[in-house]
Amino acid sequence: MGSLYSEYLNPSKVREHYNYTKETLDTQETPSRQVALAVIIILCFAIVAENLLVLIAVARNSKFHSAMYLFLGNLAASDLLAGVAFVANTLLSGPVTLGLTPVQWFAREGSAFITLSASVFSLLAIAIERHVAIAKVKLYGSDKSCRMLLLIAASWLISLALGGLPILGWNCLGHLEACSTVLPLYTKHYVLCVVTIFSVILLAIVALYVRIYCVVRSSHADVAGPQTLALLKTVTIVLGVFIVCWLPAFSILLLDYACPVRSCPVLYKAHYFFAFATLNSLLNPVIYTWRSRDLRREVLRPLRCCQRAAGVQGRRGGTPGHRLLPLRSSSSLERGTHMPTSPTFLEGNTVV
Repeated sequence: MGSLYSEYLNPSKVREHYNYTKETLDTQETPSRQVALAVIIILCFAIVAENLLVLIAVARNSKFHSAMYLFLGNLAASDLLAGVAFVANTLLSGPVTLGLTPVQWFAREGSAFITLSASVFSLLAIAIERHVAIAKVKLYGSDKSCRMLLLIAASWLISLALGGLPILGWNCLGHLEACSTVLPLYTKHYVLCVVTIFSVILLAIVALYVRIYCVVRSSHADVAGPQTLALLKTVTIVLGVFIVCWLPAFSILLLDYACPVRSCPVLYKAHYFFAFATLNSLLNPVIYTWRSRDLRREVLRPLRCCQRAAGVQGRRGGTPGHRLLPLRSSSSLERGTHMPTSPTFLEGNTVV
C-alpha cells in the first residue's frame, strides 16, 4: 500500500507526465493569457454570486420548500461549487501546474469532476421528480422531506466517490503509456468510464422527458395545461443548455481515449472546450429565474434592499414608513388555493 502512494508528494511527477504527453510545455505568462485568465475568474465570481442568490432565495422563502425547489437548490449548490473549483483550477494552471505535487493535482482536477457529477445527478433527480409529479405517483409519502434530503446526500456521496477514484489509486502514476493527454495523471480508462456514466445518465434523462411529454399529450386538459407545458419547457431548456455546453468537452475526452499519445494536436487546446463548459453554471440561474416571476422577485430582493438602503442614506427627508413590500405570488391559482401536495416547480407562475 505504501508503494501505491509513495509518489503522491513527489514534486517532479507532474512535470514528468506532462513532458510525456505534451509536445511542448507552455510555461510563459503572455498578456493574452493573463487577460483570458482574468475574464475566466470574473465569470467564475459571477457564477458564485448568481447561484448564491438562488440558494438564499430558496432557503429564506417557505414557498420554495417543495421537492422540485430542493432539487433545484441542489443544482444551484453544485454550480456554485463548480465556480469555486474553476477559480482554483484557473489559478493553479499554466506554469503553476508543473510545481504541483500529484496529490495537489488530483485535488484540483477531482473537485471539478465532483461538481460536474453533482450537476448530472441533480438533473437526473429533477427528471425523476417531474416524471413522478406528472404521472401522479406517490413516491415520497409522509416523510418526503427526509427522503428527498437522503437522495440529495446520496448524490453527493456518489459524486465524491466518483471524483475521488484517481486519488484513491485509479491513476496512471508509474504507467505513462496509460495516461490521458488532456489529464496527464488520469488513466484513459478512468476518463472513458466517467464520460460513459455521464452519457448514460443524460440519455436516461432525455428518455424520461420524452415519456413525460408523451404522458402530457395523452392526458386530459387539467394535466396537459399551459402551466405544465411551460414547466416542462423550462426544465428541458436547462437540460439542453447542459448538453450544449458540455458536449464539446465530452467529445474531446472521448477523442483523448481514442488517440495515441501526441497524435491529436487538438487535445492541446482542450482548455478552450472546458472554458466553454463553465458557461453552463453561469446560465442555469439565469434560465430558472427568467422563467419564474416569483423566484426572480425573491432572488432580486437582497439587491433591491441594498439599493433602497443606499438610496435612503443618500437622500435627506425621505418619506417615513416607505419600505420594501413582501413577496406576493404572481399566480392567481396560488392566491385562490392552497399549495398542491405533489412536488411542484414554478407551477402557476412560470412564464412561457
